[in-house]
Amino acid sequence: MRNKPLPAWPILIGLLAGLILLCPGESNAVTLPTLQIGLGEAQNPKQVSVLIEILLLFTVLSMAPAILLLMTSFTRLVIAFSFLRQALGTQQVPPTQVLIGLALFLTVFIMTPVFSEVNTTAIKPYMAEQINAEQALQEAAKPVRAFMFKQTREKDLELFLSLAKTPKPKNKEEVSTAVLIPSFMISELKTAFTIGFVLFLPFLIIDMVVASILLSMGMMMLPPVMVSLPFKLLLFVLVDGWYLIVGSLVKSFGV
Repeated sequence: MRNKPLPAWPILIGLLAGLILLCPGESNAVTLPTLQIGLGEAQNPKQVSVLIEILLLFTVLSMAPAILLLMTSFTRLVIAFSFLRQALGTQQVPPTQVLIGLALFLTVFIMTPVFSEVNTTAIKPYMAEQINAEQALQEAAKPVRAFMFKQTREKDLELFLSLAKTPKPKNKEEVSTAVLIPSFMISELKTAFTIGFVLFLPFLIIDMVVASILLSMGMMMLPPVMVSLPFKLLLFVLVDGWYLIVGSLVKSFGV
């Protein structure tokens, strides 16, 4: 068979493009964009305040992951789901992205009343120019602090109050947010580890029973995990594990 000749139009297009690029002239010159950042003279004080507000907004957005981890229900949820996967022994099933996504959406569900109150008391009045930025920040912190106080143990709060060497507060309003956030975090970690321990117990019993049976049968070379995994999955499906676990986690926040 003879080789078919290549079409001539791609070659002609390439030659024309090369000639256009090589031809001198201002009309065919390639221009590159530039980006300039500088300081200019403001016409009125409002322009300066708007720029400061934009800068603060970008600062808050950069701290959004830390706020999500430290001031919401996300930490307890994602740690409990990680313990559940380890108890089942399914390695990377469900994938980490699925567990994080589930924890994220459950966090939005649990925190919806708090976010709605923040929107009503802080964001909407600020957008309507009824309050300034400082007042909006104070109003937005109230429902979030109330949520964290509800989940924080007094023992953890006393620990950080003593470490901060501050006088004993008379009420919750006198407790600073810098003390409340770490207290809330270690309370959430303890609660999540307690839930993880409870999740491990039934699956640990299955592993021990399977290992004892294999040892009595002399099948020491067969990994017990390989045999117990189907039984753990069967138990988890029969009791509707996701329904029980997700429901218990959400109810643990008082929702």
